[in-house]
This record gives sequence, C-alpha cells and structure tokens, in this order.
Amino acid sequence: MKILIVEDERGLAQSILQYLQKENYVCEIASNVQEGREKMEYFDYDCILLDIMLPGGSGLTLLEELKQDKKLDGVIIISAKNSLEDRIFSLKAGADDYLSKPFHLAELSARVQSVIRRRQLNGSNEISFLDLKIDTLAKTVFVAEEEIFLTKTEFDLLLFLVMNKGRVISKNAIAEHLSGQSAMYFDNFDIIYTHIKNLKKKLSSMGTSIKTVYGTGYKLS
Repeated sequence: MKILIVEDERGLAQSILQYLQKENYVCEIASNVQEGREKMEYFDYDCILLDIMLPGGSGLTLLEELKQDKKLDGVIIISAKNSLEDRIFSLKAGADDYLSKPFHLAELSARVQSVIRRRQLNGSNEISFLDLKIDTLAKTVFVAEEEIFLTKTEFDLLLFLVMNKGRVISKNAIAEHLSGQSAMYFDNFDIIYTHIKNLKKKLSSMGTSIKTVYGTGYKLS
C-alpha cells in the first residue's frame, strides 16, 4: 500500500513516514503544494495525508484538483486548523477523514487502515478470490484453508493483484506500487519477474490464475 504524506513540518513528516513504514506501507513525502501536485499527477496512492497550510498554497487546492481529475486516492486531512467550518468544508470537498494536530501516530495509522478498508476492500479486512483468502490486518494468506507464507513484497504484490482482479496491471504499475517513486530508476523489471515467479510457485495451483499478458503486464483471472 502506498501513502503520500504532504506535510511541510519536516520532523512530523519523518515521524509519520517512519511509523507507517514499520507497518509495511510504502511512503513518500511532499513538502509543498508543487511537490504534492506533481506526485499526485504522476502516481496513484492508496491514501494521501494532506496538510492544509503548505508552502505555495493550500492543501485544499490539491484536494479539489484530485477530485476534478476523478482520481480515486483516499485523502485524510491532517491540519492544525480545527474549526468546525474547516472540517465540514474539507469533508464536503471530498476528503475521506479529518484529523486535527496534534495526533497520536497510532490513531493516524488506524484511520489510514479505515480509509483503505472502506474504499478498496468493501469495508472488510478480508479479501477473497476463488480459493484464496487474504487477511489484510493479520497479513495472512490462505489457499483452500491452508496457510501460505509470503514475504512482505510477495504479500503486497498478491494483494495488489487481487484488488485489481480482472484488470491487466502493467509491470510499471506493479513496480511503483511496491517501490514508490524509486521505481522510476529501475533499469529493468527483473525484480518483478522474480517476485511473480516466486508468488506463483508458493500459491501452487492458484498460481495459474496469474496470467502473463505478453508485453504488457499481469492479470489475475
């Protein structure tokens, strides 16, 4: 899962990043409106943590642009502004949640989980496909009631494929989902091929459901 932190307080941004990375999220930071705009334009995120008062403008401008572009990234406003009007305006503008500063990182993490669960997992912590069952909180995977042990990257890759089942997912999209912006500097997709190969092997008979679409990417069907 990819998280974008749009926050100009460097210490807070780093604290959020380190906390969420320990919870196995891929995190990136933007420290002003322009950086946030560029990342939101070129990449998709499972959740964006968006400050309102930023160098170069308001985070709410970014929220409005995100909605105008019909992008589906979840958004949690994190702001020192705590008036009822600010919260109502932000939620009406399309934010999924609003958390006033200061906040506990554990609460922020719980709200991120809530947004992702609500927007991408139909409100459940579990997602299934044929004989496959994934518990996103326990980080467990079962095939026909037998537990399969995956690495963190294999788990993230499998969850990404299941969440997009029936769609062709490009190798570049997979690389970005697993590695964030650093995927731009990959020389090739050998690492993706390796993860797909290992995942198919561990899933045994279920692995045949991961189809290679020649020259394009992969599809779970």
